[in-house]
Amino acid sequence: MPQDASPPYANSSREGFQAAGAAGGLGRPPAGGADDETIVGIRSVLAECGGLAVDTGTLAIDDDLYAAGLTSHGCVGLMLGLEEQFDVEFPERLLNRRTFESIAAIRDAVRGLIDGGEA
Repeated sequence: MPQDASPPYANSSREGFQAAGAAGGLGRPPAGGADDETIVGIRSVLAECGGLAVDTGTLAIDDDLYAAGLTSHGCVGLMLGLEEQFDVEFPERLLNRRTFESIAAIRDAVRGLIDGGEA
């Protein structure tokens, strides 16, 4: 995706998230501050590098990304994209299924790496 292009969920309103939730229980908006920016960044990288067949804007932060189609190959691309997006490096101990199982799990790992160099 070109840098000047907005991801498909960038202009989604709270109503759009609520409508998605009413349709299938997905798409709860993230709550508050820097967390929002982190989640938006994760969604952007996930959409570009994760190889999912679903719109990342429809995923709740605790939805199982593997159930949504994330593969081991997609996970590698996702990790590399996250490292570039957030200027972090995932240590070997975080290279496991649990780290990338949901947007919330990725957020926690990234936050830990940014805040203290460790998650």
